[in-house]
Amino acid sequence: MPDRLLLVGMMGVGKTTVGRRCASRLGWRHLDSDAQVMADTGQTVPEIFAQRGETAFRAEESRVLAEALSSPDDVVVSVAGGAVLSADNRSLLRRSGVVVWLRADPATLARRVGKGEGRPLLDDDPAAALVALEEVRRPLYREVATAVIDVDVLTPDQVVERVLAVPGLPGPGPVTAGGAAP
Repeated sequence: MPDRLLLVGMMGVGKTTVGRRCASRLGWRHLDSDAQVMADTGQTVPEIFAQRGETAFRAEESRVLAEALSSPDDVVVSVAGGAVLSADNRSLLRRSGVVVWLRADPATLARRVGKGEGRPLLDDDPAAALVALEEVRRPLYREVATAVIDVDVLTPDQVVERVLAVPGLPGPGPVTAGGAAP
């Protein structure tokens, strides 16, 4: 079975940034669930929500997660924030690799997402929406997580170092002056 690192957490927590950097350090492929949904459908997340609804988006989200986790390659997957809402996805995550929950306080997330443009679940009050979403998702992230990293006061590079130190992952490759594996 290939090695897999699966990053879960709320929108704005840094899954894509950290995922790319971890993949570079490990010499693995990086897949981003939301980006893959957009590439496969030719629509942005807000367009899918507006034209086909949240249920259709969740189906796409589940499909791309299953495809990513069936890859024969070693891979880092930045998992869409809401993928944990599906019991089937949670089961798939638990049996498919090392799952790291990147966790942040909703106030930190609100600062990072700003007005929430391009994020259909945030409506007119992103801060309140993030609190409500985090409350629902927190136990689901906890259910699938191999490890939890609180990212509120960490730089992306500090988060990467902590992720790569999680037991069960192979050590990162050699680091060059630019910070990436050769």
